[in-house]
Amino acid sequence: MLIFCWIALLLTKRTESRDFNITGCLQKSTDVSYRAISDQKFVVSCDLPLEDPTMIFNYSQLYEIQVQWFWKSSDGEVEKLHRNATSNPTLWGNALWFNPLKVQHSGTYLCINRKEISTCVNIFIVVETKKIANCSGNSANDKYLFISQGTSISCPGKDCYPHFQHSSVKWYKNGRRITLQKITRPGLEFKEDKLVLRYVYDKDNGTYVCDYTLIDHSAQWKMRTIVDIIIIAKDTISPPTVLYPSDVTILEIELGQYLELECKAKFGFEMNASSSVQWYIETNENKELVHQKSVHPKGLEGQTFSDVFTLKEITEEDLRNHFICLAQNSVGNSTGMFKLKRKTERGIYFLLILCCTITTLLGIILGSTLVYWRWIDLVLFYRYYLAKDETVGDCKEYDAFVSYAKPDPSGIDKAPCNEEEFALEFLPQVLENGYGYKLCLKERNILPGGAYTDDIVNTLKRSRRAIMVLTPSYFKNRESLFELEAAVNTVLEDKTIKLILIQFESFQEPQSLPQKVKKVLKILPRVVWETSTSHTANNQFWKKLWYHMPVKHTIGTKAKQSLFSTTSFLLEEEKTHWKKKDGERSVT
Repeated sequence: MLIFCWIALLLTKRTESRDFNITGCLQKSTDVSYRAISDQKFVVSCDLPLEDPTMIFNYSQLYEIQVQWFWKSSDGEVEKLHRNATSNPTLWGNALWFNPLKVQHSGTYLCINRKEISTCVNIFIVVETKKIANCSGNSANDKYLFISQGTSISCPGKDCYPHFQHSSVKWYKNGRRITLQKITRPGLEFKEDKLVLRYVYDKDNGTYVCDYTLIDHSAQWKMRTIVDIIIIAKDTISPPTVLYPSDVTILEIELGQYLELECKAKFGFEMNASSSVQWYIETNENKELVHQKSVHPKGLEGQTFSDVFTLKEITEEDLRNHFICLAQNSVGNSTGMFKLKRKTERGIYFLLILCCTITTLLGIILGSTLVYWRWIDLVLFYRYYLAKDETVGDCKEYDAFVSYAKPDPSGIDKAPCNEEEFALEFLPQVLENGYGYKLCLKERNILPGGAYTDDIVNTLKRSRRAIMVLTPSYFKNRESLFELEAAVNTVLEDKTIKLILIQFESFQEPQSLPQKVKKVLKILPRVVWETSTSHTANNQFWKKLWYHMPVKHTIGTKAKQSLFSTTSFLLEEEKTHWKKKDGERSVT
């Protein structure tokens, strides 16, 4: 790396040692002659003149290293022009910029390109006052255009030298020739040497140059003037907005600490801005202005400004004061306020957060547990008071079709209740008498003499649910298996029908069942009947069964009274049933 730096330094010194044979450049004829008006902006580039150039200058800093400029004064001395941001003229890119151009700037300017030593450009400039040039119009270099409006741009100084013959004007923007391109810049036209903009865009900002030729007898002079286009918006009609602090902002601090209060405010566009950000300290007695900053919003959408007020050491008095940030423009003002508060002890603050967190977690756990255990009760409560009645307008005749198999005669007396007794007596007694549902029982609702298979399928289609009382004998009975398969097919065709599987006894599914029936038995949940003589064993069973039944708002009086605790109602129904059964067995 060090070797590379030494090589670069040697090459630079070698180039400088040649220091451009300026004598030869002075002896060559003038490449281009300019007439210019004093007190205007002006620019010339280190390029040999072309008939119709597409670029007249370039901003790139690469040229600043390659191009060297010289000036030959009226007394014949040659002066090398150095790069200085405050000098006039200024070297920028491959061009020499005058701001403003003065009469004393008249003379010969030479430029040599380091990259191409043989390239030498000899430029002659004559600067005259407006009076000598017979200028009558306004030749200001800066022009402000309202965005979204149409306008035209005249070439400044075009009215000068009226006794000379003028060629047509060529326009350049930021050094590049302007052409009519409807795609990249719609609404742009040339009219009588003017640049017409049918619609002004934000991107129209820039430095515009107009070039034309003056013919004085046999001599030709190039005339060049600059106009800087600045796109503006109409002045705001709204006061500024304080973005921070918003309303009243409370800061926790410690006494004695250093503090910076930052105020952010958005101002709308103003051409002649008289805007400011002000800081006030408000006490119980008065309000005092302690700091002020002037701002000048220039963005088309406005501009956001920040200002910081510093407290080197916070005291007890600062805790009682209010620190007000006021943003003001010609339309009005808005404010924001800081209040200082002593920082809470971290230990107490942490303990408070910990207690709140533990309390919240316990509340969530207890609430989740309650919902888990009382989920069915909550759903039943919601269904009764808020849910829509499913049975209204569905053209169904039955709330549920009940399918069961007659038990093995040899095992009737072994259980306190068999599936036939459960299906024909207990289900109607609870679901119909207590909850107002209408069940379809084969022995009661299907007339004999018809086609059994058609009657079953039609009845299933007219039902909202299909209740299957599953036992070992259920899978041995052909009629039961047909009803199960028919119910599965009907459910697959009609999505409004649902299956309710009641596991009355434990059973083993036979392998011969159809695949879709096996899948249904595996997927659907089962409501399990507890085989017990206890009156409270199946309280949860009846709640789950009611949960799976359709929503219906015609349930019985007893069920209404015990909506959230159906236990009392079910116990009463179950006791009645067992008393009846005990009486029948005693007679036997």
